Amino acid sequence: MNLLLLTFIFPLLGYLLLAFSRGRLSENLAATIGVGSIGLSALTCAWIIWQFHLAPPEGGVYTQVLWQWLNVSGLQADFGLHLDGLSLTMLGVVTGVGFLIHLFASWYMRGEEGYSRFFAYTNLFIFSMLLLVLGDNLLLLYFGWEGVGLCSYLLIGFYFKERKNGNAALKAFIVTRVGDVLMAFGLFILFVQLGTLNIPELLALAPQKFAEGDLWITLATLALLGGAVGKSAQLPLQTWLADAMAGPTPVSALIHAATMVTAGVYLIARTHGLFLLAPDVLELVGIVGGVTLVLAGFAALVQTDIKRVLAYSTMSQIGYMFLALGVGAWDAAIFHLMTHAFFKALLFLASGSVIHACHHEQNIFRMGGLWKKLPLAYASFIVGGAALAALPLITAGFYSKDEILWEAFASGHSGLLYAGLVGAFLTSLYTFRLIFVAFHGEAKSEAHAGKGLAHNLPLLVLIVLSTFVGALITPPLAGVLPQSLGHAGGEGRMALEISSGAIACAGILLAALLFLGKRSLVTAIAQSAPGRLLSAWWFAAWGFDWLYDKLFVQPYLLLCRLLSRDPIDAGIGVIPRTARGSHALLSRTETGQLRWYALSIVGGAVLLLGIVLL
Repeated sequence: MNLLLLTFIFPLLGYLLLAFSRGRLSENLAATIGVGSIGLSALTCAWIIWQFHLAPPEGGVYTQVLWQWLNVSGLQADFGLHLDGLSLTMLGVVTGVGFLIHLFASWYMRGEEGYSRFFAYTNLFIFSMLLLVLGDNLLLLYFGWEGVGLCSYLLIGFYFKERKNGNAALKAFIVTRVGDVLMAFGLFILFVQLGTLNIPELLALAPQKFAEGDLWITLATLALLGGAVGKSAQLPLQTWLADAMAGPTPVSALIHAATMVTAGVYLIARTHGLFLLAPDVLELVGIVGGVTLVLAGFAALVQTDIKRVLAYSTMSQIGYMFLALGVGAWDAAIFHLMTHAFFKALLFLASGSVIHACHHEQNIFRMGGLWKKLPLAYASFIVGGAALAALPLITAGFYSKDEILWEAFASGHSGLLYAGLVGAFLTSLYTFRLIFVAFHGEAKSEAHAGKGLAHNLPLLVLIVLSTFVGALITPPLAGVLPQSLGHAGGEGRMALEISSGAIACAGILLAALLFLGKRSLVTAIAQSAPGRLLSAWWFAAWGFDWLYDKLFVQPYLLLCRLLSRDPIDAGIGVIPRTARGSHALLSRTETGQLRWYALSIVGGAVLLLGIVLL
């Protein structure tokens, strides 16, 4: 485990080599460096996981302090790495799924301008995410947190020559910065109150310092929650995620599956001891997750862009993880984080294969009949979609989502349970709507299947991991996270499993009824007055962008216009204008004429004598 440092050194070296090459490398060499660095990191991670299971460190925790980072006025922060079951799980997801995405991207991005720049950004992205999950203190975690935010801006705006892509990148950067500022406030509060930002020390000192529900711990956890909802695109800072689809499809897979959006879930799980001291905030975490998953599910129902459907599904699935955290089902949240990484990476990469095959067409209603032409992509969508819809027994998503629903029920959060069941129905409905519209019916475009190891291998591996095989991977969270507030088992669990499975199947059957064949029923519904209203409302994601524009953007622009004519600024401007005027006036006396200068001297002398005599 002393090789832990290498897991993020390899991506950092890859970034440096690619960044300083300034685009002079061939595509093959750039791909070798970009993919190879993440592959080496994944291999190192595999060795560490093997060693962790073979010879667990004492207490299940391994700490590696590399050097002292800061020691200023009582603030001490080491550049130290903390490895336990939670960070080990995240390490495996980030490097493993990240490697498959990089391998696929080496095929998908061929021929694109900025090929080596793309891999430089993604390598830096993985490096930042690994710092985030391995940091033993909140300051180092925050450093990685901001690095991920910077890379998301660079990657979402990768096609920067189109203004809308730059706007999407700015939107993601600004909205997530709101959460980041709130998170910084939380760090300030924790340091002032507890005198440290070291995570194990915080978790040990907090119960000694704060009583349950104390004002300061409530404020600190609220601020941390603000950071989490920004990075994980939860209500009310969820508006950036759908627009992040402006980036290349492998970027969407990287952001939505393995890295950025899961950072908020990891933060709350990592600082669980603080949230347990603020039960009202922990309840709020669950409510935020429950509301977000339902709202995102309705929005996904009417999207026409294949990637935006998946984007809203990510928002919804992260909502399930927040719901799990809110009811104290810590292990279920991380389990779903892992399985979600498998099937969502599969769906995004398969969507990239479809988009590439259809000559960059992304509207599902302009596709159709693709199941024969793109058999691997179709199989990927069937398996990934089934896992997303949580079809019983055969998919990885069923086992993790069922665990969340059971914990919500067993801990007495009936409202969150109902939200989860509604979300399950919506998920199966919009997922198979996408599949039936894009892959069945009349063919409306030409399509050519992708080929090659870099295209096929990631999809095949993720297909396997999205089945029950992926659910056999158990995150080693015993002793790291507390036992769930609910119960591990009991009467009613079987009934809940059957109910949730039946709900998922009902959603698929309804999708088949509405979207296979001539679609006359759904067309009639969509063309009715209520249908048009709801479709427009949900298509605009419930109008949050419009609302935020009216509440924040327009008042800000008005304030800018008012301040551009600020009387204080005008008053201060008198000083330089007076100086310039005086300079211009005195400059007129410099005529170069000797008689004028002599007359000026005599006049000045007379004036001085007059002043003296008076």
